[in-house]
Amino acid sequence: MSEGGLQLGRQVAPPTTPEDAVLDPVPNPHPDTLYVARYVAPEFTSLCPVTGQPDFAHLVIDYVPDQFLVESKSLKLYLTSFRNHGAFHEGCTIDIGKKIIATIKPHWLRIGGYWYPRGGLPIDVFWQTGVPPEGVWLPDQGVAAYRGRG
Repeated sequence: MSEGGLQLGRQVAPPTTPEDAVLDPVPNPHPDTLYVARYVAPEFTSLCPVTGQPDFAHLVIDYVPDQFLVESKSLKLYLTSFRNHGAFHEGCTIDIGKKIIATIKPHWLRIGGYWYPRGGLPIDVFWQTGVPPEGVWLPDQGVAAYRGRG
């Protein structure tokens, strides 16, 4: 949680780097129920660490919460902090998943980073923390293989 409480409901400056960004955990209203929460960021941006050119991705984050959820405003601010951050697709995607895990310790998480082409080659990155809990309905992430994605 950010210093001084949640970022929700108050004006906060956008973080300048992912390291400076804070994800706020909020209590799960149904910690006794296994369910999937999904966040989708169809306009995620970062920078190529070599050329400085912008990179674009469609991120899909699915997780089965335990005691906490990720507060959505803090997640938006965290994702925005990558806008001027140089990193490879794999680094951005996995770093986001790991920060969420460190913050809320969900039962399970998966992230799909569907990146638009760099040098004519789309690079998609997928990661999950293991097998999803038994009985959880896990819909497809809904992003088609690259064919002029959009």
